[in-house]
Amino acid sequence: MRVSNRLALFNIVATLAYLGLAILGGGGFSAFFSHPPLVFLTIVFLIMSGVGLFSRGNLSSVEREDRGNRWVLPVFALIGVLSAWLPAYADRIGILTFGGDTMRWLGVILFVIGGVLRLWPVFILGLRFSGLVVIQPGHSLVTGGMYGVIRHPSYLGMMINAVGWALAFRSGVGVMLAVLLLVPLIARIRAEEALLHSQFGAEYDAYCARTARLIPGLY
Repeated sequence: MRVSNRLALFNIVATLAYLGLAILGGGGFSAFFSHPPLVFLTIVFLIMSGVGLFSRGNLSSVEREDRGNRWVLPVFALIGVLSAWLPAYADRIGILTFGGDTMRWLGVILFVIGGVLRLWPVFILGLRFSGLVVIQPGHSLVTGGMYGVIRHPSYLGMMINAVGWALAFRSGVGVMLAVLLLVPLIARIRAEEALLHSQFGAEYDAYCARTARLIPGLY
């Protein structure tokens, strides 16, 4: 429970900091919330963050961990800070922006889709969902449902979520940051798959042979 409480506190602080940076970049509360799509984006963001508090995801390293992959965590954090502030700032001053409110609403829709796809696997995996690349006691493969089609649905959700956030601000800079997210994300995927292969061997190889990493037919 102590770990869960710390994780919940971190979630709350990170959520408020992320929104705070966006509002700051957007020119303050009045300017930011003068756009109805951004009002809705904020509401959805807060709801999803609240829902995430009820998941059983964790940061425990438990039985075995690929510690060499921890470098992606500060990279994710840095890209996250830039993504929070820079798209809103670029939107406010009109640098590399495109489209109008239709583009903003498209971004909000993608943000919702990505958020659901990001959170759903966390609840499916429960305690097996870790912020670290780990093998836990009694670890077993989940190969049904969405995991029967793609192996990393939560990461696909993260990408869709990031693109949606960028488009909500009509931000070309935000889209570039979302693309940059692929670098640590692919490194994370490869580390996870190597660790799972070392644990489950032929069973995991057979699973990989019938599924895609992120997008069926592409990757």
